[in-house]
Amino acid sequence: MNRRTFLGSSAAALAAAPAGGGIALNEDSNHYFASRAGKRLTAAEVSSFVDQYAGTQVRELLFNVNAMRAGFLSKTRTSFTTGYDPNGPDQQPMFASVPAAEAKFARAWVHQAWQLEQDGIDVYKLWLARARKHRIGAWVSMRMNDLHNVDDERHYLHSEFWKINPQFRRVPYRGEQRDRALDYLHAEVREHNFSFVDEIASRYEFDGLELDWMRFGFHFAQGGEARGAELLTEFHRRVRKRLGTGRRIAVRVPSRPETAARLGLDAVRWAREGLVDAVTVTNFWRTVDNDMPIALWRQLLPRSVQLRAGLELGLNAFQGSVAAGGRPFQTNSIETVRGSAHAYLSQGADAIYLFNYMDSQTAMDDNARYSELLRDVRGKLRRHVVTYQDTWAPGEKPAYKLPVETEAGRWFAIRVATGEGAISKVRIGVRGADASSWAMRVNGAVAAFTRVETDLKPGPDTPVYLFTVQAQGPEIVVDTQANAKARVEWMEAVSDG
Repeated sequence: MNRRTFLGSSAAALAAAPAGGGIALNEDSNHYFASRAGKRLTAAEVSSFVDQYAGTQVRELLFNVNAMRAGFLSKTRTSFTTGYDPNGPDQQPMFASVPAAEAKFARAWVHQAWQLEQDGIDVYKLWLARARKHRIGAWVSMRMNDLHNVDDERHYLHSEFWKINPQFRRVPYRGEQRDRALDYLHAEVREHNFSFVDEIASRYEFDGLELDWMRFGFHFAQGGEARGAELLTEFHRRVRKRLGTGRRIAVRVPSRPETAARLGLDAVRWAREGLVDAVTVTNFWRTVDNDMPIALWRQLLPRSVQLRAGLELGLNAFQGSVAAGGRPFQTNSIETVRGSAHAYLSQGADAIYLFNYMDSQTAMDDNARYSELLRDVRGKLRRHVVTYQDTWAPGEKPAYKLPVETEAGRWFAIRVATGEGAISKVRIGVRGADASSWAMRVNGAVAAFTRVETDLKPGPDTPVYLFTVQAQGPEIVVDTQANAKARVEWMEAVSDG
């Protein structure tokens, strides 16, 4: 499976912010079943999955135990294996709504989950224990409103609660994905999810519970978010009471405090009331957001609350952007992850949170370097790519830095958060003109065109023009003068360490 209060932040504040470190890593609820399908696994083999994170910068492992369905035999919600016939064909009733190839894949991983259940192996219980043995924080992550494949009402991932209660959906008169989310304005929805919290708390020994409000990020009918914020605050009070003070609570919320608050996800209030111990701010899915206001979040949250900068797997410059080779989606590389991590740790994040960075399948394109990334999330060679915010509250105006439509003789400026250190190169991807003779200054210093690159990965589906320069972070302003009408679709700064 695959604010209320606004405080200003300046470049000086970014430079003065303390550096943090360490990785929090999310392992989703069915990746293991899918990637190990077809193998008869022992409890020892399952436990050893965690060993790859020992001795790395991974300080916390968050094991996601559900989508709509639970990854274990739950007493409070539909499980992944509910309705599965191990003796039936691939396209048995459970998988009847999907094409044959998907049915074959689905049946294989669901069978793996079923076989582990039959063998009395609870993968999450084993992993939590193994993480603790390695002195890695052992967390359970709960998705609060998963919406995978809701365009298919009969899909095998859907819970019975969702299927039989269309009246509880967020925007029932529309059919887009997030409109079909369960609406927490309904007491029945809140109770359904709190019962699962209660079950998790009873079933597992863990250091912390994450409530993942970013899967999929929209939890209230439009216009109901303010009332919803009060209801979710009360929900968090119940969770805190249920877990007590011995187990920590974390949340994942949108990257901007005002967007989070407008969606009813008032993480600042939760933190100030002592209802959460860690806050992960993040984009939703398609791209990492490299312009999150981490310094602002750090000012808004109590110092005692851990601030995690969430990095999504994708790396895309703007909505509708096209990646190298004509692909609509591309992943981060180790150098671009390190760019994001360095910038955010420089701004005051306490940890880097990796979502969808798994050891196979849902992974970086250069996943052969996975263990290298886990050992050093900052590195020396870092690429700081301009991306975009992908989550807004209804009625908010989206803001993008790219693309830029240029005119001959006109200057345009783009600010890039790079963190402390020297910047030696700037790359721009341009469609419709030769940019080799364009003028560029970086923090006022002249940048010199060096060469055209055509095989940059990750990168845009345009020629890429490389400029060399000497500049210093924590932020740079790239000021460029075009000499023709064109479209700038990519920009990044590079640090050689």
